[in-house]
Amino acid sequence: MKNICIVTGTRAEYGLLRGVMEGIEQSAKLKLQLIVTGMHLSPEFGSTINAIEAEDFKIDRKVEMLLSSDTAVGVTKSIGLGLIGFADALEEISPDLILVLGDRFEIFAAVIAALIAKIPVAHIHGGEVTEGAYDDQIRHSITKISQLHFTASEEYKQRVIQLGENPRNVFNVGGLGVDNIFKLNLMSREKLEEALEFKLGKRNLIITYHPVTLDENSSRYQIEELLSALDALEDVNFIFTSPNADNGGRIILQRIQDFCFSRSNAKFFKSLGQMRYLSCLSHFDGVIGNSSSGLLEAPSFKIGTLNIGNRQKGRLKASSVIDCDLNRESILEGIIKILSTSFRASLSNATNPYGDGGASKKIIKILESQDFDKSVSKSFFDLRK
Repeated sequence: MKNICIVTGTRAEYGLLRGVMEGIEQSAKLKLQLIVTGMHLSPEFGSTINAIEAEDFKIDRKVEMLLSSDTAVGVTKSIGLGLIGFADALEEISPDLILVLGDRFEIFAAVIAALIAKIPVAHIHGGEVTEGAYDDQIRHSITKISQLHFTASEEYKQRVIQLGENPRNVFNVGGLGVDNIFKLNLMSREKLEEALEFKLGKRNLIITYHPVTLDENSSRYQIEELLSALDALEDVNFIFTSPNADNGGRIILQRIQDFCFSRSNAKFFKSLGQMRYLSCLSHFDGVIGNSSSGLLEAPSFKIGTLNIGNRQKGRLKASSVIDCDLNRESILEGIIKILSTSFRASLSNATNPYGDGGASKKIIKILESQDFDKSVSKSFFDLRK
């Protein structure tokens, strides 16, 4: 029995990893260990650990690391606290491998601690590019620490190999977000309205906007441009979800709350949870913002995504995704196109570049076939040879 430790720090990570967690629990060869950290433990971001506990997953350790600060200094210190917490947690539960997803600074702390403790790492969704945020560098750093790689496309697989990883250890399994879409029994429009305590309108948009950590414009400027564009729309309802814990996130959160407080057609949620969020995608007219979900999951629902600015620059995009600049005029023009009859009619032919499901099962099968010898050493795979 191999102990597989999953680390999750955000609601988005947990939503994507949930199928893998279930697969590990059902496996005769694997045992699930779970470390919860980051935004999950913060009331400011909805204490989403409650959703994990409600689904009866056993949490082996909680690593408190988030300072109540969204400055660069605060985030850096949070990483330091995470290193201390993960060092203790990993020593106490002694996993055979830790399994992580993506590019968050919380996960970066976890894999550094695993490296020093000589615990192998498996990384999901490596090889992707998001040039507008320091998540990009964090993701590639996690790739270089990891021994196993599960990518969401063939292009991303080749990029991981380009980074010097042995092709024998790199597996294209597709995107995890697609799995949940086809597995869950999503809510009807009426049930969704009850769950949201919000009456949907003729046209509805879901909005998630995160800080763009490498952008020269301030977070205040970014969110003001977006809200100004939304304010110009008529007969459209808005559901907002919370920005993440990166530096600059608090002013975005405050301005969103102010916007929703003064309008009956807008409502803010710290966390929608997977069921409500995906149900929104199944009934809404589009996704607005700069979250990866607009690229990974929304295309499977045949709805449009307006991808604002550079945060997701470099990622594979379906034909349902429209890019726009970070200013009021470009955002408004993009939303009008997303809602147009002609664009919506074109989406029937849109395909999701991240596959059509099955990633979780592929990951479980590969993990069951691997031998973990507590070695983190590896050779650089040189493409010139």
